[in-house]
Amino acid sequence: MNVRTQDTLINIMLYGVMAAVLLFFYIPIFTLMAFSLQEGRYLTLPFDGISLKWYGELLNSGPALTALRNSTLIAAFATVIATAVGTTAAIVSVRYRFRGKAAFQALTGAPLAFPQLLLGIVLLLWFSVLGRLFGFNTGLVTAIIGHIVYITPFVMVIVAVQVHNFDPQLEDAARDCGASTWEVYRHVTVPLLWPGIFSAAIFAFLLSWGNFYITYSLAGSTRTVPTFIFSGIAVGSSPLYPAIATVVFIPGLILVALAARMRRARA
Repeated sequence: MNVRTQDTLINIMLYGVMAAVLLFFYIPIFTLMAFSLQEGRYLTLPFDGISLKWYGELLNSGPALTALRNSTLIAAFATVIATAVGTTAAIVSVRYRFRGKAAFQALTGAPLAFPQLLLGIVLLLWFSVLGRLFGFNTGLVTAIIGHIVYITPFVMVIVAVQVHNFDPQLEDAARDCGASTWEVYRHVTVPLLWPGIFSAAIFAFLLSWGNFYITYSLAGSTRTVPTFIFSGIAVGSSPLYPAIATVVFIPGLILVALAARMRRARA
């Protein structure tokens, strides 16, 4: 077998694997979108017809809109706090030397090794003890705290990669020109790290937005999109739930594309 034939076979194998992976990931998503166009009330094949009425039902569904609002609030608050904390932790862990640095990096990255279900149960036990002591129940606030614990390490890892590639001589040049420490961070450090920070924030938002296990454990009676879909499918199938899942998926796809475009533009 000559070299050209070997290269052809390798390319066919690589493209075939790539196509199989894409099909594996996207066929369920496209199937979900297709079922959201089902005209009938039940998810059955063949379709009774094609219609967009379930998207209209979604706009008129109070519980669905409440779930969308709660998911947005939890993800927004958790993302802002986790991005600030994770970015600070990434800069400290990469650029500074201090006693206990290895322990700090291990502890801040520990939630990455925890399965979501286990982390949710541990946090639920913790909040149950605190709730009995201070008289509060699980709800929106506890869900936000749980999401922050879960997504902050992801932010830290993504930003840390950007910090590793950062040239500190640029900051030294700014100081030589008379810039203060705050001005250096504001006009040099943060703008140069911004692509990584923005990508980390988008990733953290999507992790929080679609999280089920931690939300289910810590949100109490508060319904979010994942728990709303789960509770609805548990009692019966309806095209309303594929419709809300499609509405959630498309903005996430747009955010990922926006983050990738920003990184390419900065590069």
